[in-house]
Amino acid sequence: MSRKNSILIFIIKCICIPAAAVWILFLLNKPYRKIDEEKYMDMWKLWTLGEQVDGVEIANVGSSHGAYDFVYDGLTEEGYSCFNFGGVSQTYQYDLALLQEYGAHLNKGCVLFIPVSYFSFNSETVNDTEAQALSVKYYHFLSPKNIPDYDLYTDIVTTRLPILSAGEDLLKLLPEFSPSLKVFAAEENPDAPGMDEAAVAQFAERAASRYDRHFNNKEELFLPEREEQLLSLIDYCKKHEYTPVLITTPFSSYYNAPVSEEFFDRFYGTVNRISSDTGVSYYDYSHDARFSENLTYFSDSDHLNPEGAAYFMEILQEEIPELRDVMDE
Repeated sequence: MSRKNSILIFIIKCICIPAAAVWILFLLNKPYRKIDEEKYMDMWKLWTLGEQVDGVEIANVGSSHGAYDFVYDGLTEEGYSCFNFGGVSQTYQYDLALLQEYGAHLNKGCVLFIPVSYFSFNSETVNDTEAQALSVKYYHFLSPKNIPDYDLYTDIVTTRLPILSAGEDLLKLLPEFSPSLKVFAAEENPDAPGMDEAAVAQFAERAASRYDRHFNNKEELFLPEREEQLLSLIDYCKKHEYTPVLITTPFSSYYNAPVSEEFFDRFYGTVNRISSDTGVSYYDYSHDARFSENLTYFSDSDHLNPEGAAYFMEILQEEIPELRDVMDE
């Protein structure tokens, strides 16, 4: 009898302990999902499509140069429907995925700005950890059919049970705990530097850091697959009757200074060839003196601040024929 009781108790423990663990897991998963979603606040804007924004006439994709440098407040106030699909370190592959998911909200003839940055034919991410962290966020905003290299396990631990991949973020569930380390966080835009000597020195230091991130420790700066992804994006736009426009956003002279002439020759050779082969216009503001020598328009060496972005949009309205055509309709 004692042996039977022992076996029964063992079986009960085998059932109850895992059940309790699963219950605790699900209990913690609910509050953690709110913490997890905060990491993707820059993409929450996608939920406005079809609700607050529809019939988009002017839009952009792109990495942080698209996310920060295209501000449509003025055009929206004038009655135009505009949308910014840009996201930190976003590649052409994910630009296309977002259009495949949300393109129904774009009008035919919609002008779509496609930023072409110095790192566009490589990647802004510097290691596999960053690349994985950035790809994970799209599981929250794309359906499986549109997620590049979709993985069911990643989907489960990202959107269903993010608690399973929480890592050190799990400690955020503890009261008043603020860990100092993060797996990956987009660089925050500092306040625009003034023109005093100390501020300029700090600006130059940030520029060196940005150059190091975008150019150093990379085996190849021009990957064929990146060019193919851009061509696929352009092809998709044409098939759906959007008007793609290639554009390089303004950079400060501090960001441009260390870039070699050899790189510029290959970069512009590549972009101009793509522009010519596809018949898509290309506009280059990377060395535009209206911006490059005016640090007050920048939040760091290669991102405009809100004032600079507003001025940039004013210039685009005046100088980009494709944009003027939409506005004159």
